[in-house]
Amino acid sequence: MTTRIYSTLDRLIMDFDQLITTLFVGPESAGAEQPSPADTVEEASLNAYERRCSAGLMRVNHAGEISAQALYEGQARIARDPVIQALMVRSAAEEIDHLAWCRQRLNELGGRTSYLNPVWYLGSFTIGMLAGLAGDKWSLGFVAETERQVVEHLRRHLERLPARDAKSRAIVQQMAEDEARHGATAMASGGVDLPEPVKLAMHLCSRVMTTTAYWI
Repeated sequence: MTTRIYSTLDRLIMDFDQLITTLFVGPESAGAEQPSPADTVEEASLNAYERRCSAGLMRVNHAGEISAQALYEGQARIARDPVIQALMVRSAAEEIDHLAWCRQRLNELGGRTSYLNPVWYLGSFTIGMLAGLAGDKWSLGFVAETERQVVEHLRRHLERLPARDAKSRAIVQQMAEDEARHGATAMASGGVDLPEPVKLAMHLCSRVMTTTAYWI
């Protein structure tokens, strides 16, 4: 069996199709491979303030998963090693479960997704490609650091989520465990530790996204 070689135009069309699917159709519309951790948790009676708080935090998490999709897609597009490329594609597929869980919970809370999702997607796709251009080991290191920072902000969300909202808390807890595993896999696959200025820049960008997505 021969392996198809895609032209630049083919890849541009594929990238555009992925963007449309992620932002407007929702790759999670086909359903998550793994059931939501919240499915077995009883819904609590939340007051208006608690519902708004949970919806805002789950909107941030959904936006983060949109960004993760774009980041992995951008890195996969540039990856030199087919094994690393396959790792990025597989990681993106696993993140679809998180997208589905967050979207489902937002619907239950009467919330909405971020209006700025196209911005998060395009920015993250560009960053992913730039990370890929630096080389596979740096690209993997970027994944590991991204996931480390994501785990930190998910843990902060666990502190901020209303104590009675056990459904959202179950989702965030499982996401934190999955993201930690993704980061560990990236380092085990050859990732290197990033310079501190790069980590700081990533942290600042993340703060802009998480703060803005909560409201917009």
